[in-house]
Amino acid sequence: MTDRAARLVRHRVLLLVLALFGLVGIPGLYFAKVIDIETVNTLGRYLTYAMVAIGLDLIWGYAGILSLCQALFFAIGAYAMGMFMAHQYTSLDNPAIPQSLYLVYPFEIGETSADAVLPWFWVPFKSFPVALVLAICIPAAVAAIIGFFGFISRVRGVYFAILTQALTVGACLFFGDNDMCLCGTNGLSQFSTFLGVDLGSEKLKLVMYLVSLVSTIGVYLLCRFIVQSRFGRILVAIRDDENTLHFTGYKPHQYKLFVFALSAAIAGLAGALYIPQMQIITPSDMAAIESILIVVWVAVGGRGTLSGAILGALVVNLLYKNLTSPIEVFGLRMWKPDYWPILLGAVFVGVVMFLPRGLLSLPGRLKERKSKVPNPTPKPVEAK
Repeated sequence: MTDRAARLVRHRVLLLVLALFGLVGIPGLYFAKVIDIETVNTLGRYLTYAMVAIGLDLIWGYAGILSLCQALFFAIGAYAMGMFMAHQYTSLDNPAIPQSLYLVYPFEIGETSADAVLPWFWVPFKSFPVALVLAICIPAAVAAIIGFFGFISRVRGVYFAILTQALTVGACLFFGDNDMCLCGTNGLSQFSTFLGVDLGSEKLKLVMYLVSLVSTIGVYLLCRFIVQSRFGRILVAIRDDENTLHFTGYKPHQYKLFVFALSAAIAGLAGALYIPQMQIITPSDMAAIESILIVVWVAVGGRGTLSGAILGALVVNLLYKNLTSPIEVFGLRMWKPDYWPILLGAVFVGVVMFLPRGLLSLPGRLKERKSKVPNPTPKPVEAK
């Protein structure tokens, strides 16, 4: 067995062990009272981040498309599912209006609560299956529109990144406007139940964690199948030399359009799973900085590896959870939350400089470095 094959086998075994630990180990620790339900809920949210990171790695690591609007697709999916959840808790003054919308409803002068009318685009989200489908399809449709005009015009590289970032900023302003009837800067937060189950239920939080884990595994396997297929080899060719591929008769923009829409659909699904666990979504969750953070997750974990995207998302967010609160030792404050952006920037720069393939390549680098250490040559024994 070659070194590459052996490394691939070890990699798959490790992923299988981690998946089994997530499916059996984490619930087991919860039932044994080793960890509380809030820890399980936090891990469920971080798994939705991992799904978004996988989608970005698919288009950036394999197709070379640096998108800075993945947080927008994530937020759209969360808004779609959040609008369904908002219908479960309506206003007492006007039961036809969800409470979260009623709080910021754009009343005209002289209008009363009885004059409030449910916007037409809220109506489809009364149905859970429809809301779930729309949470996936709307981001994919938005990405298809962006990609069609961008890729057919051969916008690529940093220019495409700037284009997607500008669209994200515009969308953030759009969602934050009260007149758009999307709850303004308050976002969606007035929820009570999800599919008839109280949001504070520990059973619901555990189930949502398991659903998020299974969905993350499914998304990973789907993307792994794509990158190992002929389609995946074409994506890599697009990344390495798109012009040559175009001259050989292929149409790279079609492949880029499909994979970009797929990554948006994955982000939308992640957002739909995120909102029942976080119970709030606001326009700030689609801000440009959020998309840049997703890029950081992928770069830290390992671009072009898929599993590295999962690793980066989990590691960075677990560090964020533990390092955004003060740390004191013997009464001395050793750490302040204000230090976190500095640490994150240092980690990102360090990985780019010393581990271009991310944290996932660290064991291989250490093994390679150890193998290069010369063995001391024994001194010859002099004959007496």
